[in-house]
Amino acid sequence: MKHLLPLLLAFLTLGSCGRSQEERSKILKVYNWADYIDEDVLAEFPEWYKEQTGEDIKVIYQVFDINEVMLTKIERGHEDFDVVCPSEYIIERMMKKEMLLPINRDFGKTPDYIHNLAPYIQDELNKMITDGRRVTDYAVPYMWGTAGTLYNTELVTEEEAMTWKSLWDPKFTNKILMKDSYRDCYGTAIIYANTERLNKGEVTVEQLMNDNSTEAIATAEEYLKLMKPNIAGWEADFGKEMMTKGKAWINFTWSGDAVWAIEEADAVGVELDYVVPQEGSNVWFDGWVIPKYSRNVKAASYFINYMCQSDIALRNMDAIGYVSAVATDEILEEKIDSTLENYSDLSYFFGPHADSVQVDPIQYPSREVIERCAVIRDFSNKEDLEKVLEMWSRVKGDNLNAGLVLFIFAVIGVLFISLLANKIKKYRRQQQRNRYRRKRRNKRK
Repeated sequence: MKHLLPLLLAFLTLGSCGRSQEERSKILKVYNWADYIDEDVLAEFPEWYKEQTGEDIKVIYQVFDINEVMLTKIERGHEDFDVVCPSEYIIERMMKKEMLLPINRDFGKTPDYIHNLAPYIQDELNKMITDGRRVTDYAVPYMWGTAGTLYNTELVTEEEAMTWKSLWDPKFTNKILMKDSYRDCYGTAIIYANTERLNKGEVTVEQLMNDNSTEAIATAEEYLKLMKPNIAGWEADFGKEMMTKGKAWINFTWSGDAVWAIEEADAVGVELDYVVPQEGSNVWFDGWVIPKYSRNVKAASYFINYMCQSDIALRNMDAIGYVSAVATDEILEEKIDSTLENYSDLSYFFGPHADSVQVDPIQYPSREVIERCAVIRDFSNKEDLEKVLEMWSRVKGDNLNAGLVLFIFAVIGVLFISLLANKIKKYRRQQQRNRYRRKRRNKRK
């Protein structure tokens, strides 16, 4: 009997694992940015999945605010998320670390809606990996946009907003908000510092933004520190509100946030506008990927395909203000606005028939704007990344001496241990009192 017990336990364990895996096949875990999807679109996926596959699915949805936090959670914690939505440089890093599974596009009777994506964005993503693999086999673009200047038209002229010089202009002391993003700020500082070289054609925006040399890092630090007197705050989300209330005049921000801010400001009588400065800026992309720890690859692939439908893409765009990577005629027709005065060349995105269309230039920048922008690649070299982050910490003024940090943690540790020891002592004393009281009660009996 003693020898049979381990076998019995093993059998029960296997049975339990089998049931667990069966239950997990009916669950889809999605990890996405906060406020980055239409809630109804998400809620309707189980029904759509049932129609396509005949299988039930339950969606567990979680959100993150920082790419690096998401990555650490997956990489170190081996979290079994099925679908995740990182930014382009994190997609690049995840591929280099072999953290992604290829997307299975065998959807049976269901059409492959991933074909709806703009070739321009797919081409840009595929430039990131040069080892023979295609990024688009592992990542499907979701939303995209530019980084630029959101400005109050009553207090800032278009001419001023159209150059990065405005960020360093003393006229705007304590009136500028900057995104709390070391990558975007680094790229902007490097571009502005090399304006003359750009104008002479000696260097490109892409080369500048992806230069992580010691000299480039030092230049970025110098220029960002010179900018600091103008900065009212390093913001992650409150910039829209401050611009709407007129507390800030200029906000270095992303195009999707700019769309939202302009609409909100218009409702309260404040006129805002957004431009990509003439020196150039960065284009960014977020995309769906399947981490290697996924336990429901099938449902993950179907979910990504579901998100690439024209009607779904439009609903998500309307809900969050950002622009989908889906480039169908249905979307173009929906976005054409005949009241606009300017025509844009969007042939790079929608095809040759869209070389002169009336579409919001903030959501869909014209070809001339795109041609002066580029993608910021991953600072994949660990030493270079650490140098950039150290520079960023010095610029913001939130760096602490390493010894001081250790001392603070040591003090916290001592206090914690002391508190814990006191609680244990109190608990033991209480237990002793309780035993003494029970003994007295027993004696009385």
